[in-house]
Amino acid sequence: MLPRSGDVIHVTKAASVQFTAPMLFRVIRVHDWPTYEGWIWLDGYELNSTGDAVERRSIFVQVSGLRQIGKAPDPRTRNNRPHGLKTGGMQVRALRANR
Repeated sequence: MLPRSGDVIHVTKAASVQFTAPMLFRVIRVHDWPTYEGWIWLDGYELNSTGDAVERRSIFVQVSGLRQIGKAPDPRTRNNRPHGLKTGGMQVRALRANR
């Protein structure tokens, strides 16, 4: 499954040999650029251990090597969220607490 804008993914060496040190990555955009079969370009933010964005990056990865950590909110329900509900870094911290 292709990542979507807002997804938080775990990027490791399984996605590309350049990622010998695993990282969390929040997707901004999935490019539709022509690439090799099974590979994609992603724009997004590298996240630190608390889920805060530390660096904006573009990465070239194999889809089969990505592991989804957090799912982007359903755009149809985005406006129905209670006021004050936080996403992003809070979502990553909550997911880690539930492991």
